[in-house]
Amino acid sequence: MLRLLSISSKSSSLRKPNSSFSYTSSYLHTHLCNSARPTSSPQSTSCISTNPSESLINHSSFANLTRPPNGYWLNCANLRIFERNGGGGGFLSVHGSVGRLRSFSSESDRESMEYDVVIVGAGPAGLSAAIRLKQMCSEKGVDLSVCVVEKGPEVGAHILSGNVFEPRALDELLPQWKQEEAPINVPVSSDKFWYLTKNRAISLPCPFNNKGNYVISLSQLVRWMGMKAEELGVEIYPGFAVSEILYDANNKVIGIATNDMGVAKDGSKKETFQRGVELKGKITLLAEGCRGSLSEKIMKKYNLREKAHAQHQTYALGIKEVWEIEKGKHNPGAVLHTLGWPLDQKTYGGSFLYHLSDSQIAIGFVVALNYHNPFLNPYEEFQKFKHHPAIKSLLEGGSVLQYGARTLNEGGYQSIPYPVFPGGAIIGCSAGFLNVPKIKGTHTAMKSGMLAAEATFDALHEGSNMETYWDALQNSWVWEELYRARNYRPAFEYGLIPGLAMSALEHYILRGKSPLTLKHGKPDHEATKVASLCSQIQYPKPDGVLSFDVPTSLHRSNTNHEHDQPAHLHLRNSKIPELVNLPDYAGPESRYCPARVYEYIPDEMGQLKLQINAQNCLHCKACDIKDPKQNIEWTVPEGGGGPGYSVM
Repeated sequence: MLRLLSISSKSSSLRKPNSSFSYTSSYLHTHLCNSARPTSSPQSTSCISTNPSESLINHSSFANLTRPPNGYWLNCANLRIFERNGGGGGFLSVHGSVGRLRSFSSESDRESMEYDVVIVGAGPAGLSAAIRLKQMCSEKGVDLSVCVVEKGPEVGAHILSGNVFEPRALDELLPQWKQEEAPINVPVSSDKFWYLTKNRAISLPCPFNNKGNYVISLSQLVRWMGMKAEELGVEIYPGFAVSEILYDANNKVIGIATNDMGVAKDGSKKETFQRGVELKGKITLLAEGCRGSLSEKIMKKYNLREKAHAQHQTYALGIKEVWEIEKGKHNPGAVLHTLGWPLDQKTYGGSFLYHLSDSQIAIGFVVALNYHNPFLNPYEEFQKFKHHPAIKSLLEGGSVLQYGARTLNEGGYQSIPYPVFPGGAIIGCSAGFLNVPKIKGTHTAMKSGMLAAEATFDALHEGSNMETYWDALQNSWVWEELYRARNYRPAFEYGLIPGLAMSALEHYILRGKSPLTLKHGKPDHEATKVASLCSQIQYPKPDGVLSFDVPTSLHRSNTNHEHDQPAHLHLRNSKIPELVNLPDYAGPESRYCPARVYEYIPDEMGQLKLQINAQNCLHCKACDIKDPKQNIEWTVPEGGGGPGYSVM
């Protein structure tokens, strides 16, 4: 049977090489070990040696171990320093983390721990909620237990954003962030907006107003926020994927469960098999990010879009690289956005290029997923974009450090669901608070987490209900900001030029006070036209200098999944790819996926069959959104798998 060990201690953090800030890599981890159930001796639960090199638990996310010069074992999933706690009892201390054993349950075949609040996702929203909860506990003299579960191998590993950061929410949450060495050091120094033709860059009035904002690595910021959360007593569990919502007899959410580890592709249990864990909470907050799998199920189960009279969500796919360029070309804090080439006039999208520190830039391309032509390939559009004369001259002589991709919500105000469900709430990009014309959603996601935390505290301590979160959200600057920006994205349903004209009217004349609220067009998957109505697009071969093939880019994402595990990408009907997608839409999944997860391969009879390379998955969720027949379901793989972003 499985035993759960809680780990507690305070100690120094590790400094990551080549990083501008110190962060703790020893986030609290739930260690699962095989042990004999009948014994009641506390010491019998320990399967970990006092020797650090023998203390590594046989966990399927614990792979590719290396031994650094300082003698400690570094794990690719979670860095740990183990030592025996002098108090005995089989518990261990992990430097930099504070954990408390809440409770055990042996009534089911899964171990269970109970918390006051369980948060799914250690991104900006989830960590902001956790921090705000603990702040209120300190202010009111109340002790609430809070845990955060993160599917990435460490906090920040799955965070991708070409981020110009607006610190408004952080100013409210942690006003002393500058003194506390937050990794926010590069203020915006210039702000440009170009319309691109094939060979020209035409300067347009810049609508973004980034004065007072910063160019940052969001991955590094959430690592720092994870430290702050731990210092306040939040327990963070990275490397565990949440696959299930727990309900009571009255259909109220009472927590979550992580997926089983060590299951082979054929469904059999490997030697490393470990049963998932139940984390039960009085309140559960879902902060999974864009197109969160559990959030989508909750919205459907409780009809949350209908309850708020919300429209469907619309999405875009963002693809990003981090480059190191020649020092003479680097301008820290410079910000550039573009529209136009190489996209056609009917496809909404554009690029961003941000100068970070240390001669690094973040360059990316965003394509709205309501594009019509099934032959369009967002990855190839990005590779093509880098050859524009105005961009090529900057990149020449540089080198790519990292690659990644992620979808983002673009529905805005019209698409926000009712965020409260029995037993919890949806926060951050799971609900969709991105401000499209600003191209920013971190500050709004953080504020939503803070508001949900305040409602949660009042519900647990004052006896109120979670509906106060909805009220507070509607009375906040988040709501005001998204309302004023509500007509920008749907204006582009009419094409690029009409969209620019209507956006200019909204921005400069009406200033968000239009008497009309425009509606979004068809859902993204319905916008795809059949191939016979569209022209094929021929993309140039990558040159290996500015443009690259997918396998080369994928290597730079540090993506890794345990190969022998059940596929986390499910076909609801296995016949649709060959009977519908291929003949009608020319196999669009082989193009909209930026990681070559989907390939049509001839079988022994020469017939094309869909092959799913799930181990390539970047967790971008584009397939879950764009498949014409909504036949692909994205579910969580084993915890600890997926991309490994560090400076993204």
